[in-house]
Amino acid sequence: MIREFRLPDLGEGLTESEIVTWHVAEGDTVAQDQAIAEVETAKAVVELPSPWAGVVHTLHVAAGTVVDVGSPIVTFRTDEDAESDEDAGSDAPPNDAAPDDAPTGDLPPDQPEDDDDAPPPNLVGYGATATARGPATRRARRFAEQEPVPEGEQEPAQPAEPPPGLSTAPPTRSTPPVRALAERLGVSIDALEGSGEDGRVTREDVEGAGQTAPRPASSSSTDTDTGTGTGTDERVPVRGLQKHMAQAMVAAASVPQVTVFLTVDTTATVDLLARLRARREHAEVRLTFLAAVARAVCLAVARHPGVNARWAGEEIVRSSRVDLGIAAATPRGLVVPFLTDVGGASLIDLAVGITDLAATARAGRTTPAAMEGGTLTISNVGVFGVDAGTPILHRGQAVILAVGAVNRRPWEHDGALALRHVVTLSLTLDHRVLDGEQGARFLAAVGATLTDPASAFVG
Repeated sequence: MIREFRLPDLGEGLTESEIVTWHVAEGDTVAQDQAIAEVETAKAVVELPSPWAGVVHTLHVAAGTVVDVGSPIVTFRTDEDAESDEDAGSDAPPNDAAPDDAPTGDLPPDQPEDDDDAPPPNLVGYGATATARGPATRRARRFAEQEPVPEGEQEPAQPAEPPPGLSTAPPTRSTPPVRALAERLGVSIDALEGSGEDGRVTREDVEGAGQTAPRPASSSSTDTDTGTGTGTDERVPVRGLQKHMAQAMVAAASVPQVTVFLTVDTTATVDLLARLRARREHAEVRLTFLAAVARAVCLAVARHPGVNARWAGEEIVRSSRVDLGIAAATPRGLVVPFLTDVGGASLIDLAVGITDLAATARAGRTTPAAMEGGTLTISNVGVFGVDAGTPILHRGQAVILAVGAVNRRPWEHDGALALRHVVTLSLTLDHRVLDGEQGARFLAAVGATLTDPASAFVG
């Protein structure tokens, strides 16, 4: 039996995904629930399991293609084909003695069943739908119901004429992603001669035509100082994580935000981290400055619980636990996974958790569930050599703290000028949830712990 697998809704409310890579090729035999592809959504890269056991008949899209949910991506020839052949050889009546109730209008063997009533494969992560066992049967084709014509009044069928201006030429065979690519590149797909099976227009056909197709002139491709052309503009499609991030930033613009800054001497914290790293029991732990900031934030939340909240229309919801988001830059873009319930976590626990989050994010394995939540966020812009910035609030949170680079600067210490490890902290807050005083007091509490980490013992 030929079965067509369409891209399912991956449970995130997204309308499209990109096929990152195929783990199978046409002709491969696969087991049910075997990973057949890696699919990139706006939030994560997930593995797509096979809903059936059988042989890969056709891969409809190439790796790197963005596919709409519900579009066909792969066709399988399932194991039921063999069973139906065996049944046909043992129990089926001869062709000239078909039973009276045999269905008519059988589908050709290489065409998918029109089984609208069959349940679709389950979502990723929930396993595939169990396939009904037993002899395979064909369903009769569905025909539009027509009003019966009295006997003797039937007229000979006349060929239907197309409406004026409508072409009678057969439509160009291609997949929806290929047609979308042709539209983006300005290529007329109807004018292409397909190199695929049965003349199908492939992605390679469209890309080849796109390289030779003339592009419209653009004012941005001209050097305004010299009046000479500077080449063809590069057009980068916005999709996946970048598209999701852009939508989140637009949504964040509707929130009244204000940012406060504080520059503090963190020499004592830097020295403490150096001493802890030298200890043998911490040899396997990455004790970073970010981990120290995370500990300082958790301590400050305990003193100022109002920051651990979110705006909910007619009310402000304050969380009873600290779910700390850590913004991470990855090859795919910015993601914000979070550590769950770390209000009382130690410095070592936070360091281990942050290291694991970063490794998972850079590998593109952060699950959507690991990014849906968080009560406040830390963004470490200092790793890029930036002293300060104005962070933008993460959805559903009231504060986000940006940590600048730790630099040695001339600084007043004990009444004298000295070189000290100094950092600038930037706190953006939702002004509907917090006022400037509340934000400033919270930021000052974070800075006080970083200036004198020993104060955490008596705070």
